[in-house]
Amino acid sequence: MSHAGAPVGGLLVLVDPVARRLDGESVRIAKDVLSAGAAAKICLPDSQEEFARALARRGHRRPVIVGDDRALVRAVGLLHRERGLGEGPLSLVPVGSAGSLGLARSLGVPLSAVAAARAVLDGSVRVCDLLVDDSDGVVLGALRIPPLRGSERPDGRPRPSVWNAYRSLVRTLVRPPGPGGGGHRLRVEADGVVLADVDRPVEDVSVTTRNGGGLAEVVVRTGGGAGSAVRARAKTVTVSGADFRYRADAAMTGPVRRRTWTLRPGAWTLTLPR
Repeated sequence: MSHAGAPVGGLLVLVDPVARRLDGESVRIAKDVLSAGAAAKICLPDSQEEFARALARRGHRRPVIVGDDRALVRAVGLLHRERGLGEGPLSLVPVGSAGSLGLARSLGVPLSAVAAARAVLDGSVRVCDLLVDDSDGVVLGALRIPPLRGSERPDGRPRPSVWNAYRSLVRTLVRPPGPGGGGHRLRVEADGVVLADVDRPVEDVSVTTRNGGGLAEVVVRTGGGAGSAVRARAKTVTVSGADFRYRADAAMTGPVRRRTWTLRPGAWTLTLPR
């Protein structure tokens, strides 16, 4: 990591609306520490649209996000789509419920508003990888296709009512059975190598970025214990097959039938304590 240095043009402090509602005191502390240490423009957007407009008008100010994991992912996604991630480091002061700060914690950002704000002012810059999908969505830490619960279809919706279940049973009785077993029916490819195919149920799939070397780590579990996990490291991961939902960092997305993620090494930078 390299030293961040004094922010050229000052700071643009973007306070997420959810953070203001949940913990106004931490927001106030963050604003006070940042304003005392640098020229800081404080923005209090009331919606995601206002958040995006303020970020787009940052000029030479270094963006500081005051909010939770979703706010950070939103900011990185906006900067990625406008090709602004290479302009300089992004900073985060985590404010939110404990369950909404898992990504911040895993990235090494202090969860204390005071410590995080001080890291913004005199911390070091860490280079981070990014997963970008074929719809221009971003993943900062990890994505996962979770196991199906007993009450879910493969696309994540609740299973049918009793009447629909009866009709489904009738259809099953008059139709030849397909491949046995539950779970997702997916084809998973890592740099073109097939790790799983639709003829064998997949329990879950995970892809993580924080392993270095310019490659993501892919784990496909097919059930039956630890020995059933297939692991690979790859730059590109493609999942296709029956409708599936996936968790990208803090948000569930889908259902989709095909998605490709490509790792972009060193695509963005984050300030962290020295």
